[in-house]
Amino acid sequence: MYNFFDKFSISREKEDLQTVITNIDNGVVFRGTNLWVLIFAIFVASLGLNVNSTAVIIGAMLISPLMGPIMGIGLGMGINDILLLRKAIYNFAVASGVALVTSTIFFLLSPLDDAHSEILARTTPTIYDVLIAFFGGLAGIVATSSKHKGNVIPGVAIATALMPPLCTAGYGLATLQFGFFFGAIYLFIINTVFIALATFIIVRLLHFPYKHLQTQQAEVIARRIVWGVVMITLVPSIYLGYDLVQQDRFTKKVNNFIINESNFPNDYLLNKKIDAKKREFTLVYGGKEITAPEIALLKRQLKKYQLDTNALEIKQGFAYLNDNNIKNNNELDLQRSQLSKALEIKDQQEKKLQAQLDSIYRQQRLSSEVYSELKALYPTLKNAVIQQATVISDTNGTKPTFLILLSISTRLSAKQKSSISQWLKVRLNEDNINLIFQK
Repeated sequence: MYNFFDKFSISREKEDLQTVITNIDNGVVFRGTNLWVLIFAIFVASLGLNVNSTAVIIGAMLISPLMGPIMGIGLGMGINDILLLRKAIYNFAVASGVALVTSTIFFLLSPLDDAHSEILARTTPTIYDVLIAFFGGLAGIVATSSKHKGNVIPGVAIATALMPPLCTAGYGLATLQFGFFFGAIYLFIINTVFIALATFIIVRLLHFPYKHLQTQQAEVIARRIVWGVVMITLVPSIYLGYDLVQQDRFTKKVNNFIINESNFPNDYLLNKKIDAKKREFTLVYGGKEITAPEIALLKRQLKKYQLDTNALEIKQGFAYLNDNNIKNNNELDLQRSQLSKALEIKDQQEKKLQAQLDSIYRQQRLSSEVYSELKALYPTLKNAVIQQATVISDTNGTKPTFLILLSISTRLSAKQKSSISQWLKVRLNEDNINLIFQK
């Protein structure tokens, strides 16, 4: 048992602590090369967000040198090095400011201003982002403190995603969408605080050389400030994470309700709109008018799915088109034409799917019948594969065939095999068959 737990020990792989401190200290400063690399990385990340390219964004995260001052903040707090802490905070502020200005300028100049999924994904941070940043930070500082660093730091840079939130904040400023700005900045703060906190914890656990403050009271105040910042950052993310889970549950309940309950004879569900934030959803039907009692009965079923009866709004096709919002007959005719086309397309799709299903069922029934008849003729038949297939060749192109694989426990003569082949051609009404025998 001792040997098992000894596998988790990192004491033999631990780098000289003073060397680790020096390495982190050197990575804190942002000037010259580091600053230009940061600016170029911001442009790359902004381009990735602009064209919605995940690969480009990941590349920008690998280029970015932002991890240096953040780990410097955690190390400074962990060893009570006030000079290092001040230097790290100052350089972090400079780097963040330059990055924000750069991304804002880019999006002001860019002709593309749509908020794609890569931008939207960084505007609503949750408790999951806290956990990603924290465990990513733990991996980063443990690897930095080890002689076997490997490729951990680039991985941490990708997982914790420091660059995209800054670029998204710049997008919010450039397009005056301040909801995007504050959401992205909050995600950036979460990543910063919890990477620094992870560094702080590991520095204390690995017993880095500690500098005491002048008085005990000063150390108590410093600890309170650290944990105060952590709690201020953590609490909103817990609420947002809880809200995200509730929205996901609501969407799943609504989809289950729609699948199981929302079918009416002679009606098509043309559209559904689920607003998980407001806990509401709308169903748009086309076809025969749905009566008030039918709607009331449908709404009563909502309780089975733990949904509020007021959550559902039903809009109907031609009946809905007579709404007061339709101002003239031309608009009414246009809406009816569009709805008719939608119903026609949906009907064609259903007929096509039904034809495909009927074909599959006919094939299954035919295969079963042929197997039963062959089994009666040849009792040693163990199993069979009887399947329609397509033969593809360079000379003849494609042509349909039947692929038949028979597993028979006794040896058959050439005459018997030929007889089975001829019988199958007649039975399947297909001259082109590929017949294979196996024991």
